[in-house]
Amino acid sequence: MCNPPFFESTEDMLSSAKAKKKPPFTACTGSKSEMMTAGGEVAFVMRMIDESLMLKSRVRWFTSMLGKRSSLAVIQSKLGEVGIENFAITEFIQGSKTKRWAIAWSFDDWRPSFSVARGLQKVQKSSLPFPPEFYFLSTNDKFTVGERVNEILSKLCLDWQWDTQILAGIGFSDKDVWSRAARRQNKSSVIIISNRDEKAFGFKIQVQEASKEELCARMTIRWLKGHDKILFESFCGMMKRECSK
Repeated sequence: MCNPPFFESTEDMLSSAKAKKKPPFTACTGSKSEMMTAGGEVAFVMRMIDESLMLKSRVRWFTSMLGKRSSLAVIQSKLGEVGIENFAITEFIQGSKTKRWAIAWSFDDWRPSFSVARGLQKVQKSSLPFPPEFYFLSTNDKFTVGERVNEILSKLCLDWQWDTQILAGIGFSDKDVWSRAARRQNKSSVIIISNRDEKAFGFKIQVQEASKEELCARMTIRWLKGHDKILFESFCGMMKRECSK
């Protein structure tokens, strides 16, 4: 992970130190070139983003730590401007007390998990990446829901594998194969099992027993692969409707 120079000047560094509620536990040992750069960490990471546009999928994930939470929104805006929608943000404690933030972005279409993509607490949902998980509850037991899930997806023209022991399955498709129009069009289609890296959409479904406060079963749909969030939302809507019948 890149650890960029956080500040743009000595004044910026001193101002940041004064804003902290408690003094640092250790003295700063970084050199001027390590701590400061023109434009501070925002400009530094923006240059990283510009350079990543040349490398793209040759690097799976680009990552950088940040010293200021306020930098996240500016950098997220930059990602949106250049068309990067697959990203993750988080916060963590470096050492014993120092809070830091981090942002990661990718040109690939393999999606990070919910906890990785949305690792930031106490923030507006609009500032977070699109949620890669969807769940709903059922009054049926988990085995009945699992059977229904496998029944629905086994009829579709997609690469689908279901494990009855753990009530979980993984599926991949090249496009929407579940809408009414797509099902009519695909009646005579043959499922071609190809490299999953080449598929446009991938998902994982897990059926579990719900908690005591909820109903009988909980189904979680995890977005594994794809750039099209509307496709993921469409799939989740279809599964909820079909499993509720």
